Amino acid sequence: MYISVVTTTRRGRPTQAEAKKLHQKLRKAAVATFVKHGYDGTSMDAIAKAAGITRRTLYARYPDKRAVFLDVIPWALTRTTEREAAQEIDDVDLRTALVAVGRAGLARAIDPDVVRLKRIAMTESARFPEFAVSAHSMTWSPRHRQVMDLLHRHHEAGAIDVDDPELTAGHFIALVEHLPARLADSGIYRSSEEEERHLQRAVDLFLRGVLRRE
Repeated sequence: MYISVVTTTRRGRPTQAEAKKLHQKLRKAAVATFVKHGYDGTSMDAIAKAAGITRRTLYARYPDKRAVFLDVIPWALTRTTEREAAQEIDDVDLRTALVAVGRAGLARAIDPDVVRLKRIAMTESARFPEFAVSAHSMTWSPRHRQVMDLLHRHHEAGAIDVDDPELTAGHFIALVEHLPARLADSGIYRSSEEEERHLQRAVDLFLRGVLRRE
């Protein structure tokens, strides 16, 4: 009599790459769940289900919903999108570079999910003093640094006259994004042609103020 013995190999700990991929998947699922249901309407069960993981796996990474919210909101508002990451602006003229950065920022500022996410974060700010900066400022930070570096580089080359790149970069972002973002926050979305016209005009006005004059 022969007895067939089936052995199973126990899966070891996930690799660093697998763990990172799972974390990104979890974050995206959590953000989508918060956007759809709001903070109060979201549960750990709903997040785990959206991510396609078990409750045990979720709780191994976050002790509660508050911890998830504190992690994913700043990440979602500051992360660089694939479109932004693909931009090559080092070897182009200043206007072309500003238009590229401004176009990506404008698209992000009026993205319905981003608008909704900022609204949720601001609504919950009283419960989350850990948010030392406003949700609106979070969306600016990566782009702010990008514009600062761009202005510094062209100032050093003698093309523009900017004595405070940090402040000037903030003015550029405000000029491009502030009005469209405020309109979107009120549910008003202009046509793509209108937004492009707004962007081009904003860049031209900005350049008039920083270009070096003979």
